[in-house]
Amino acid sequence: MNVFERLRNGQHCHVTEDEQYVKEAHSEFARCAHICHLINSTDPNNKEELIKLERELFNGNLDATSFFTPPFQIDCACRLFLGKNVFVNHGLTVMSVGTVTIEDGVMIAPEVGLFTVNHEPRNIRVIYTKEIVIKKNAWIGARVNILPGVTIGENAIIGTGSIVTKDVPDNCVAVGNPARVIKQI
Repeated sequence: MNVFERLRNGQHCHVTEDEQYVKEAHSEFARCAHICHLINSTDPNNKEELIKLERELFNGNLDATSFFTPPFQIDCACRLFLGKNVFVNHGLTVMSVGTVTIEDGVMIAPEVGLFTVNHEPRNIRVIYTKEIVIKKNAWIGARVNILPGVTIGENAIIGTGSIVTKDVPDNCVAVGNPARVIKQI
């Protein structure tokens, strides 16, 4: 079992003492940091180069109908699973070591953060993760932060600046800090 599967199964890892974590996770972090740097340094008019680099980042698993607008930072692209027709605006930050799934048709506005990782309060060098799932056709507003373990339902809308700490049902609008459902669509 690799370190990403261990984390997904609820195990905790020490970020400097767990040899498997250091080897596997740090290697993926370095690979992604390098490719994100190349993407973020590429002329935005050089679409061909951007597409090539984004495919490299996602190991060829980026559908031709999906698009990420640089700059962005993804620490663990091997644990970010994307559907078709996904649009992500600039400024995205993803800490996906705990797995992020973004389904078909999702729209993500500028400066959104997706965070699957948390730290043990008694030993901040020990991490644990919970998966984030964003279901079909959800719309995530600008500067939204989604915390570990959250599922955003199909067709849900998350209002600008919200901090999402709990699941949002299908066809609902949620806003605020912490985000709460204010209406059904």
